[in-house]
Amino acid sequence: MPLVSMKEMMIQGKERGYAIGQYNLNNLEYTQAILQAAEEEKSPVILGVSEGAARYMGGFKTVVMMVKGLMEDYGTTVPVAIHLDHGSSFEKCKEAIEAGFTSVMIDASSKPLEENIEITKKVVDFAKQHNVSVEAELGVVGGQEDDVIADGVIYADPAECRELVEKTGIDCLAPALGSVHGPYKGEPNLGFEEMEEISKQGDIPLVLHGGTGIPTKDIQRAISLGTSKINVNTENQIQGTKAVREILNEDSEVYDPRKFLGPMREAIKATVIGKMREFGSSNQA
Repeated sequence: MPLVSMKEMMIQGKERGYAIGQYNLNNLEYTQAILQAAEEEKSPVILGVSEGAARYMGGFKTVVMMVKGLMEDYGTTVPVAIHLDHGSSFEKCKEAIEAGFTSVMIDASSKPLEENIEITKKVVDFAKQHNVSVEAELGVVGGQEDDVIADGVIYADPAECRELVEKTGIDCLAPALGSVHGPYKGEPNLGFEEMEEISKQGDIPLVLHGGTGIPTKDIQRAISLGTSKINVNTENQIQGTKAVREILNEDSEVYDPRKFLGPMREAIKATVIGKMREFGSSNQA
């Protein structure tokens, strides 16, 4: 099955009351694990790629070719989107699209609203020429993920969200409503009232960043309020690294990377399967 944009899978998720996970790629094993989990669960899936992770793996084109090669070798039948996570500029989004990405996020949330709208609209206009979906962000998601560092959390303003959506034509919106990148310090405090208000303003699917560590009841409530994409990276990293550490601690003589990267892959796969079932995307492809 060819790569697809995430627009249709998100619309379907919102209509049917489930969310699709975005699981970030960090290397070959992450990609294998996530694609295997998606096929076994018959779940649509979004492969998130940050600019830093893309650099680490060789570049945007390398990531696309790796994903396409694995999908061909695995005989993947479920819908798969490759999504640029936190694209820092129009130029980076354009580069990813030209390399074969089927979805991009333009993160101009640190800019004044008018500038955010201007940059986002430019990305949308280019992306639509290539049938590529676009995500944008308002407010500040706290914590750190890859190149993105933010002190504290600034909630998105519903009125500004409506203006951004109406003036840009984006396919989905990530309003910062209390979630953070990385591990939570204490209980997450999501702004469900704001989420409901933003969701009622239009049919656009919402995105929840920082999906690791949010209680299931909060995940379910967010989905009921129009969230149809949830980003997960930290939990896969934690579980994958835990598996590697256990192998190396048990056997100081091991040197074949397959001996510890294989278990890492299986740990990530199990984590992703659990998230797909929690988000309700299993058996939706």
